Amino acid sequence: MAKLTKKQKEVASKVEKNKVYSLEEASASVTELNYDKFDAAVDLAVRLGVDPRKANQMVRGVVSLPHGTGKDVKVLALVTPDKEAEAKEAGADYVGLDEYLQKIKDGLTDVDVIVTMPAVMGKLGPLGRILGPRGLMPNPKSGTVTMEVGKAVAEVKAGKIDFKVDKYGIVHAGIGKVSFSPEQLKENAAELIHTLIKLKPTAAKGTYVKSIYLSSTMSPGIAIDTKSVN
Repeated sequence: MAKLTKKQKEVASKVEKNKVYSLEEASASVTELNYDKFDAAVDLAVRLGVDPRKANQMVRGVVSLPHGTGKDVKVLALVTPDKEAEAKEAGADYVGLDEYLQKIKDGLTDVDVIVTMPAVMGKLGPLGRILGPRGLMPNPKSGTVTMEVGKAVAEVKAGKIDFKVDKYGIVHAGIGKVSFSPEQLKENAAELIHTLIKLKPTAAKGTYVKSIYLSSTMSPGIAIDTKSVN
């Protein structure tokens, strides 16, 4: 394991081992634990009592964070010419179709979310092996395949994120930056946690929310009392 720097040790010492924090305390602590000059991202990791290998225990969905993610989300709108103006007005960073399909094949990387329309999905099928592993494939369930292109772009820009439980039963999501106020982080985290609770699969048995950790890019994880968020 890599040796901790002096700054990292200093930060780690501020988090009490084996202590479980309330969501409010954790949100305040994570903003104080940043030792880097850059505005680090704040992540929430929620371990759920599900077996993601079983289709009836897969947890995925979307949530609109009340205070956004703090990240400038780059949106590509793959649309027909009649929808281009709508996508541009809503704030899409890139708008077009065939030209961008080619750019994706050529390795376009500066994109976080792709919004498209049902008529275009046929053209995206062959790109599944490129977009799928990067989590960029548009999906009707997450609202990124729609005729309401402008609305979808605006929502993503405003802080709508999609999430999916990984093979270990954990949902990871960026919920802000260390420059956010503790209150903003707390409200964003609560919104995601409550959404996960609403999505509890009927097939999930036993404890559903097993653990919750809040951390910034550079800080250790802060354990949150699962009872404080129900």
